[in-house]
Amino acid sequence: MDVKEVEVDFGTQEHVKKLKKKGKKQKPKKGKKPHKENGETNEEAEKAKTDEKPPEMHFPPTFSVSEIKNKQRRHFMFLKFKQEKRKEKLALKKKRKKERQALGDKAPPKEVPKTIENQRVYDETTVDPQDEEIVFDEGTDEFSAYFNRLTNPKILITTSDRPRGRTVRFCEQLATVIPDSHVYYRRGLALKRVIPQCIARGFTYLMVINEDRKISNGLILSHLPDGPTAHFKVSSVRLRKEMKRKGKEPTEHVPEVILNNFTTRLGHSIGRMFASLFPHDPNFVGRQVATFHNQRDYIFFRYHRYIFKNEKRVGIQELGPRFTLKLRSLQKGTFDSKFGVYEWVHKRHEMDSCRRKFHL
Repeated sequence: MDVKEVEVDFGTQEHVKKLKKKGKKQKPKKGKKPHKENGETNEEAEKAKTDEKPPEMHFPPTFSVSEIKNKQRRHFMFLKFKQEKRKEKLALKKKRKKERQALGDKAPPKEVPKTIENQRVYDETTVDPQDEEIVFDEGTDEFSAYFNRLTNPKILITTSDRPRGRTVRFCEQLATVIPDSHVYYRRGLALKRVIPQCIARGFTYLMVINEDRKISNGLILSHLPDGPTAHFKVSSVRLRKEMKRKGKEPTEHVPEVILNNFTTRLGHSIGRMFASLFPHDPNFVGRQVATFHNQRDYIFFRYHRYIFKNEKRVGIQELGPRFTLKLRSLQKGTFDSKFGVYEWVHKRHEMDSCRRKFHL
């Protein structure tokens, strides 16, 4: 090693030691208090420290469960997140309930939640039952004979050509729901040949269940002898065997009929069509109810049996089957695929542009 290098090394070490000595702070001796400016005491100094604002903390960006790569861990965290949200919602609900009970009569009215139904775009064809024009139309339309008790409903239920077992069972269960209905197989006959035979035998309705790939997907309901004819899309079909907690099979009593939310002129016509499927006078002894509930232009069918437990409580039991209908077209007269005149046709791209506009 060179002499020059050794001298440089020693020189740098001594220089570093001097800098360290200069940088050291002298500690106050024991028993002596540190000097305070302007006569400041220890308490005031501590108070000044507490009054100082803490440094701002920068939190990480919001965490998303979808960022977790492990599928099981992601699913667990999602369930935990949903559970916490549910607890918060329940606690807030209990708090509001206690506040309302404490206020009593002075409590403010409950807020109505915003839904697509109550934010619905107003339809000019909304029906007022007391309107003279509506009363006149009801007295002269195709269903007036039924509502004036001049005819009794008699329904023919059939299927498309070569039906599968599930569609046949669906037709048989519909026959147990609708009184005085008869199931016949098509045997390759065209509907234009079936309709005159139905009229000759005194049927008031022709109901055709269509299927595609062993699944029921369409329903044609034609009022005889003068129409109209409605075509529905069928979905969510559940037979009695596929339902949980179902009751015993329905009895032969005539059920009551409930029609909900058919408010427009078109909806009013469809509601009257469903009502005229069932006889006039229901048997209340059977305690059976057929419900057609319209919601966002989807018609939900349910069949229940009810029982009064006491003066305030009622128990219901679903009997089945259940299904959902969506109106595709309404045609004047009986079924005619070539030369039929349509009163209303659902055009998806034009009519479904606004989610808050409904037609029934």
